[in-house]
Amino acid sequence: LASQIGRRNAEQEFKWMKQEYSVSSGVGSKKFDTATMDAISNMLKRRISGEPLQYILGTQPFGSLCLQVRPPVLIPRPETENWTLRLSDLIKTEFLQSEYRRPISLLDLGTGTGCIPLLLCNTLPLGTLRAHGIDVSQDALALATENAEHCGFSVTTKEHKAMNNTFIARKGNILSGDVLHAEFLPPPFDVITSNPPYIPWGEFLALDRSVCEHEDARALFGGPDGLEFYEAIERLIAERELLKQGGILALEVGHNQANAVVDLMSKVGLRDVETWRDPWGKSRTVVARG
Repeated sequence: LASQIGRRNAEQEFKWMKQEYSVSSGVGSKKFDTATMDAISNMLKRRISGEPLQYILGTQPFGSLCLQVRPPVLIPRPETENWTLRLSDLIKTEFLQSEYRRPISLLDLGTGTGCIPLLLCNTLPLGTLRAHGIDVSQDALALATENAEHCGFSVTTKEHKAMNNTFIARKGNILSGDVLHAEFLPPPFDVITSNPPYIPWGEFLALDRSVCEHEDARALFGGPDGLEFYEAIERLIAERELLKQGGILALEVGHNQANAVVDLMSKVGLRDVETWRDPWGKSRTVVARG
């Protein structure tokens, strides 16, 4: 493993594997019997074969949350965490410091683990957010629902209180327009978020094998130019009046895609369209108002 990712990184990952096994098995961090060593050895073999560490550990930190992850659902990235926290601050400024009286309605397109709406549920004041997510993947929906229950934001969890923030995930296909069902809060929504598939075909072929061999291609590949899902979102906003007037749209974008997505959202009549950079200096999020 050290030859692949460097000695320091390998030592840190080995430490995390030991910690995870000691917690999940209940054997304690100082007990190294045969079963413990066999289990950790198996984890190392999976990592050396290219499996992402997050799948091996089964968790991924995301802001103040620790989310469950498992293949093939897309692993939440730090870039997404960064703009989600910034969006939380924007929502507080634009909605919660005004005379807005009812809970904010949010729709997350392609919700995956549920990371974006769940982090917003966790950072916004109690009782201020009713979040909905859709995904075409049944694996993603099951995992998002588990995460909602684990974090205490599911409407079915025993810990749920009437005044808590809530998140519900249901099946829907962005590309087909099959997004809204009768059980959803009807549009328009106050906030729409999405980290859609945006990797173009040329870049998809060059992805690290730890990504393309383990994470769902449907959550990665965004068509020949990577813009297929943004064009679908543009149509949904235009035809279904998905976003409330004065509402906020936040879309994660890939390499060199920000200008094209800004043009798409401007064309559909959204205003104050801007681009946010991530901590690494890349244009990462297109934000607009309805």
